[in-house]
Amino acid sequence: MKISKLLLSMFLLSVLIISCDNDGDNEVFEPKGDYENGLLISGEGSFGGTSGSVSFISNDFSTVEHQIYNNVNTGKELGRYVQSITFDNENAYICVDTQNSITVVNRYTFAENGVISEGLVSPRYMTIVNGKGYATNWGTSTWGNIIDDAFIAVINLATLTVERTIPVSVGPERIIEKNGKLYVSHKGGLGKNNIISVIEINNDEKSEIIVKEKPDELFFDNQNNLVVLCEGDKYSASEVVPASIIKIDTNLKEVILDLEFPTGDYPELLEQNGNFIYYNVNSNIYRIEHSSTELSANSFIETDAVTPYGMAVKQDGLFLLDVGDYSGQSTLNVYDLTTQTSNFTSKVAVIASKIYFN
Repeated sequence: MKISKLLLSMFLLSVLIISCDNDGDNEVFEPKGDYENGLLISGEGSFGGTSGSVSFISNDFSTVEHQIYNNVNTGKELGRYVQSITFDNENAYICVDTQNSITVVNRYTFAENGVISEGLVSPRYMTIVNGKGYATNWGTSTWGNIIDDAFIAVINLATLTVERTIPVSVGPERIIEKNGKLYVSHKGGLGKNNIISVIEINNDEKSEIIVKEKPDELFFDNQNNLVVLCEGDKYSASEVVPASIIKIDTNLKEVILDLEFPTGDYPELLEQNGNFIYYNVNSNIYRIEHSSTELSANSFIETDAVTPYGMAVKQDGLFLLDVGDYSGQSTLNVYDLTTQTSNFTSKVAVIASKIYFN
């Protein structure tokens, strides 16, 4: 008979009692679920109809489990395409694009707690501020028919309902918050765009910052500047548009640094960790300091990835997802930042695109 990791851990840890020095009270620490202390890797699912899914890998790499949502919630699937996961306390919110839904699960057990399915149209990413979710939605645009009806859905997380929507320009993608403002990159969705939207949370007042083509990943650096990867456009019919890593002074709402890539270099991944910014060019990973005023001339890690599709950096490890030819399971490679060599490889979800540390 199979004993679940959770039940076994609960039994073992139930004997661990820590005595408080002051009052003699005892405190018992119990595990939160099978999927704490590890990586959650979301996969979009295949073009041919395979549902999106989530894989789990323990921090010590000893446990690998696929389809954890399906395994816990028997008979259910997330659907295509799983775009992102957002954490809030003990919940995880899974945005599923073509299902027009956000599935809510316990982040440690992956038991479903509900589904937000009304008021969403192609949800992409979400951030959570003071108990409310703010989710980017592409709207009803389709290939060859770009409709200007994109919006931010403001979600009451207590009732799992969309309270209101904030109209924005085409293709809202990533969304983060700082000092009461939402910052949204507009990759363009099924069209093109070149702006960062800035939204005041207290009154929904909006403004836009013009950047380069297809802004995607964004974060604040250690100088409180907004860093954005603009992927450029190598397929433009009129003129090839170069990619850039740009920095924005959000007080001035102006670009203060533009690190433009040479013709032919089109990065699609950008992460930060400690004092460094990491990005890819083709299969190789490059690293620059936050204070750098130029791109690196030399790669930091050389990989064998066919199609790098997701990246995360934590402590001394760089985690890279390779979707290959977009068929079958993807591959996760973990690289030691000190030796720049791979120390772990595993198959993960189909068309895996995001890595989360749980």
